[in-house]
Amino acid sequence: MAADVRVVFVTIPRDKAQEMARLVVGNRLAACVNIAPQIESFYWWEGQVRSDNEALLIMKTTAAKFDDLRSFVVENHPYDLPEIIALPVEQGFEAYLKWVIDETGERTA
Repeated sequence: MAADVRVVFVTIPRDKAQEMARLVVGNRLAACVNIAPQIESFYWWEGQVRSDNEALLIMKTTAAKFDDLRSFVVENHPYDLPEIIALPVEQGFEAYLKWVIDETGERTA
């Protein structure tokens, strides 16, 4: 069951974090989204080091839903190049993993 679950990281402007989280969960693209409300990001962009104050969205979804989630975020994110990184879950509490799968519509049993 763990192999079916993904944790997805998305950085976003702080003022857009709650809206994106609600839309993602409301559309059942993720079972849960946590918001780490204050991170400072440093990165290369257009030939120079930049920094921004952002929020980090931590989304729990399934492998089967990842492509739809990624497309949704790209379409609705204010950045031209949003960070979207998915990590496979190797182990976890089975009841929680089942909940993630059930709430994204991947399994009904």
